[in-house]
Amino acid sequence: ITVSTPQVIENDLLSRRIDLEDVSLIIFDEAHRAVGNYAYVYIAERYAREGTNPLVLGITASPGSEKEKIAEICTNLSIENIQTRSEKDSDVAPFVHSREIEWVKLTVPRSAIEDVLLERIDDLNRLGISPARIDPRATKKELLGLQAMLMSSAKRQANQATFKGISILAEVLKLYHAVELAETQGTEALLKYFQRLQGEAIPRSGSKASRRIMEDPKFRQAMQALEELKVEHPKPAMVRKILTEQIEAKPESRIMVFTNYRDTASALIRFLKEDPKIKAVRFVGQSSRADDEGLSQKKQAEILQRFRAGEYNVLIATSVGEEGIDIPATDMVLFYEPVPSEIRSIQRKGRTGRARSGRVVVLMARGTRDEAYYWISDRKEKTMNKQMRTLSGQASQSPSSSSKDFLPRQLEITEDNPERQNRKGQESLVDWAEADKERNKIYVDPRERGMAKLLEGRGAEVTLKNLEVGDYVVSDRV
Repeated sequence: ITVSTPQVIENDLLSRRIDLEDVSLIIFDEAHRAVGNYAYVYIAERYAREGTNPLVLGITASPGSEKEKIAEICTNLSIENIQTRSEKDSDVAPFVHSREIEWVKLTVPRSAIEDVLLERIDDLNRLGISPARIDPRATKKELLGLQAMLMSSAKRQANQATFKGISILAEVLKLYHAVELAETQGTEALLKYFQRLQGEAIPRSGSKASRRIMEDPKFRQAMQALEELKVEHPKPAMVRKILTEQIEAKPESRIMVFTNYRDTASALIRFLKEDPKIKAVRFVGQSSRADDEGLSQKKQAEILQRFRAGEYNVLIATSVGEEGIDIPATDMVLFYEPVPSEIRSIQRKGRTGRARSGRVVVLMARGTRDEAYYWISDRKEKTMNKQMRTLSGQASQSPSSSSKDFLPRQLEITEDNPERQNRKGQESLVDWAEADKERNKIYVDPRERGMAKLLEGRGAEVTLKNLEVGDYVVSDRV
């Protein structure tokens, strides 16, 4: 029995250290990740090709709400049948502990920044660049879709209105984020974002959108008013109240607080340290930025161990705490804000009620994006459950896939793709790999893993190897 991360198996397959011929079963945990370029996809394709009698089990609590995505996962893992279980099924119920979900609604003051955002949306509507009028309450997804459409239009037929629209839309997206922070996070997170916008606006090569926003008189007034504001967002105080009540009722409680933003996690740590009962620690990912250092894997493991031991009783986590790490059993999960993704919502809720009964508490600011995100997530989760019930026990309708279907999408090269032809008429590496199956052993540097999978899919014998010079060795002379 081998228990491993998929990246290790992928590397060992590409480095020819292991083969899958005699493997009798592969279990893919968190199977919803088996899309795009993720290592699961490559491992499953190799197993389907090389296994003597391949058998696959994919397991996930959150396959997604879109039928196409479920079909893609089935195709990528060669899944033929789907079984679904709920907490009420007789073979699951004995192992599931009760989990109550509570919604706490709060009222927040309207943000003055919204006026600046509405002005910019009016500017976009006056340009007439969108097929339909842009709603002032448009979602971020809709705005990003419009941005992609404008970018595509600019490539095909550039005109002044399109370029101006792209420019204004860049401001709209930044202002949208500021309004979201004001509504759902609080003044400290918003001030930090303003500081970053100022940082982007100062250099000559900085963001033009940030510079135009910072030059707007109404925005400057909103910034000044925020700095003078004495009224705090109601969420931090509510978090402290809920945590204190839980710890007083059950002193041995372990609690997870989820927030979308690192700035909010940091602000909560500072806010909660005044209460001696609450021993909180921040739990974030590895990436760092100028004013915010990430946590190494070693540090993450140390924090989780101290959480288990009771040195900390509250873990304030960003999305890194949702899946993929061994979080100890928790008595309560607190959402600082709802999330519009059914997968993330299910993963967060799944952090409690495992070893014992648990609570899920979700904070929601009335009349804000919090409410919209809640309804989006709720609808997607219901759709997902309906889709899975429909598909359960049926053979997957997804077509069988050739190895070509598993190639990294951004590297796919076809006969009619001009990128295939070298400008000097020289044979490309892919052409060479396909032309002569006898001579085409290629050593590839591990940093070129994506191309290694592409070449292997075209019939080349690829071996990952740390190369002192270059990225590919195709013979002892080249």
